[in-house]
Amino acid sequence: MTEKTVLFICVENACRSLMAEAMFNARPPEGWRATSAGTEPATEPNSRTRTMLQEIGLDLPSHPPQLLTNEMMTSSSVRVTMGCLDRESCPARLKTLDLRDWALPDPAQLDDAGFRRVRDELVDRVKGLRRELVLQERLRAESHPRPSTAPSS
Repeated sequence: MTEKTVLFICVENACRSLMAEAMFNARPPEGWRATSAGTEPATEPNSRTRTMLQEIGLDLPSHPPQLLTNEMMTSSSVRVTMGCLDRESCPARLKTLDLRDWALPDPAQLDDAGFRRVRDELVDRVKGLRRELVLQERLRAESHPRPSTAPSS
């Protein structure tokens, strides 16, 4: 089975998208993984991102903020933006692909309580996305049952 990818996208890849990637990969549905990238990646994660993830028992992804590439966009099965579609840095091509926009505020601009609210909203949305992907796979499997390999009598 080929692994499918959820791509979480924001401008700097320093807060929201990194947290969503960590949350998804903590318990991905079978056959899935997540990655994240930014349209104008920061040089390093926001200084509070690691702490906010540690508070809920998660680690920061191993990669630094990374640039969103065309290959990432086209090879992903699901694309989720964090509210960057109104920014100049959001490539026009991204707007033509099937994606979801979670329209979350940038926690870097918020105090710690606001940062936690965004983090906690991400927890809920990532859980919902996982459930949706598992359900889609079940429905797909039920509508296309595998042929029986048992000998006929």
